[in-house]
Amino acid sequence: MRYWWVNHNQTFEQELDGGYLWSPQRQANGARNQFYENMRLAEPGNPVLSYARRVVANVGMVRDSAVVATKPASFGATGKNWSAEGWLLPIDWESLATPFQPRERIGELGPLLPTRYSPIRRDSGYGNQHAYLAEVDVHVFELITGVRTTQPLEVGPSASLGDSVIAQLDDAIQDHIQNDPELDETTKRQVVDARRGQGRFRERIWRYESGCRLTGIQNPRFLIASHIKPWRVCDSARERLDGANGLLLAPHVDFLFDRGLIGFADDGDVLVSSKLGINELNGLGLIQVCEKTGRPFDQRQKEYLAYHRENVYLK
Repeated sequence: MRYWWVNHNQTFEQELDGGYLWSPQRQANGARNQFYENMRLAEPGNPVLSYARRVVANVGMVRDSAVVATKPASFGATGKNWSAEGWLLPIDWESLATPFQPRERIGELGPLLPTRYSPIRRDSGYGNQHAYLAEVDVHVFELITGVRTTQPLEVGPSASLGDSVIAQLDDAIQDHIQNDPELDETTKRQVVDARRGQGRFRERIWRYESGCRLTGIQNPRFLIASHIKPWRVCDSARERLDGANGLLLAPHVDFLFDRGLIGFADDGDVLVSSKLGINELNGLGLIQVCEKTGRPFDQRQKEYLAYHRENVYLK
């Protein structure tokens, strides 16, 4: 079990109301940031402490792995220097019965905080600049919440929260597309259809793919047209409708690919995430097919696959 602490003073109201965390992928200068990288390390079931306005007043539970997502519209002008593309981590939030003020108990809390990438200063309790999602020790969690790790943490019953948060995000993008004056009505309809793997997008994939690369299924009835670079972060209608940006996958393979639990090398070989266990692969009947030599991709597909390996696939 891993435990997390998030500093989100600027966006905590939107994130608590929306049931998520969101961060840019990189710093404004393009450099990687461990606090942002942690968004992809958090796993379903991990607890998260919410620190805002100098107090930890809420605790959450990660409901799904992070997905690539554009900055939520609800942020408004907040974070105007942040990149538009980032990570969205679905969280189920609850209020703490007794809010915790770090500065008042820094004598107890300070020695438990990490010496590197601490969310707050270990000597004063003030928040560290540029800190966002930080990993903390289980004893930090126990001190703040008063919950022993031998006790179950109950943070709401919703098992589908992650899907609902992502769907709401996609709905907002769809609304923006439908109100875009630069797109004609035919293109709008095609782009909306493409969100669900239908219409012109699905037709165009057949130029590159003849069936599911893992299961070998070729019957269109049992195949999902899946975007390689996710629909929600495509830069244009052209990308959303590009057949080279798609694969035909059996439903369970599509789920794994969309969640970043599998990926593909340019030569067609399957990449299996460290977050996907052998028991799960075996239960899905995919162990043997994942070991087979793949079929190379078209050069245009490789451009999208590079994006998937960098931003979606969970190594």
